[in-house]
Amino acid sequence: MGDTLIFTVSSENSNVRIDKFISEQNSRFSRSAAARIIDEGGVCVNGKQVSKNYKCRENDKITVVVPQAKPLETRPENIPLDIVYEDRDLLVVNKPKGMVVHPAAGNYEGTLVNALLYHCGDSLSGINGVIRPGIVHRIDKDTSGLLIVAKNDTAHISLAKQIKEHSFHRAYECVVHGNITVENGTVNQPIGRHPKDRKKMAVTYRNSKNAVTHYEILNRFGNFTHLRCTLETGRTHQIRVHMAYIGHPVAGDEVYGPKKVQKGLNGQCLHAKHIGFVHPKTGKWLEFESMLPAYFTNFLEKLEGEKKKYR
Repeated sequence: MGDTLIFTVSSENSNVRIDKFISEQNSRFSRSAAARIIDEGGVCVNGKQVSKNYKCRENDKITVVVPQAKPLETRPENIPLDIVYEDRDLLVVNKPKGMVVHPAAGNYEGTLVNALLYHCGDSLSGINGVIRPGIVHRIDKDTSGLLIVAKNDTAHISLAKQIKEHSFHRAYECVVHGNITVENGTVNQPIGRHPKDRKKMAVTYRNSKNAVTHYEILNRFGNFTHLRCTLETGRTHQIRVHMAYIGHPVAGDEVYGPKKVQKGLNGQCLHAKHIGFVHPKTGKWLEFESMLPAYFTNFLEKLEGEKKKYR
């Protein structure tokens, strides 16, 4: 049995779904995590278990029993990590393209979590369960770049809160198809599961969440544009979905890009280049930058060469 949390519903939260209410009351829970605890019978309203679509009522007494993290069955693997920063509370890792962040169907070995278990041992937060120890946020398998990992629950809660409140800074660089004529712009469109393909995300107004991506032009290559994208929110596949939505999908993106995929990239040309956050213990602002990897710079050099050839 884990911690027990008790909340009382105020009038302003009346008629709010209980999974949403719990996630808004405590930053350690995402909405999906709250829903999982509800499905497992860990939430009671006025002493009775409810379903995750229960609508809160004023003065409801909500009890949440947080399950203890189960022993992790994923085994540690001695996989080299490119560690940009590390202390007792967290570490910042530069993840290579092609590495899966956490174990899932078809990828139970060779993941970032396997490598972290070897490097950190038991010093990882358990808030996101046995499969995602220490993982505060994630980036896709074929996206390279910076990722922050929490070594304890206190650090995890603080970092998750910063992400939720949009004070955690994340900037990416990518190359997209087409020539974007404006110098900068913003895509403010909600993202949710694709209505027909559940493996994909899409701009949709049904069961979606607000998503905001700011972008600025770094260089133009005629048929391609080099961008810096800053996330105001952090939805699954956000940059890839938003860029495809405005007609400029990320080069190499096999899911949201054109049927004829750009050769040689082995996935989307997208790199998590910058992160900035308040250290959960010291309160100091920390910022980290990652060099563009070889696959990215090689593609830029190729585009630059073609640009000069046709001048």
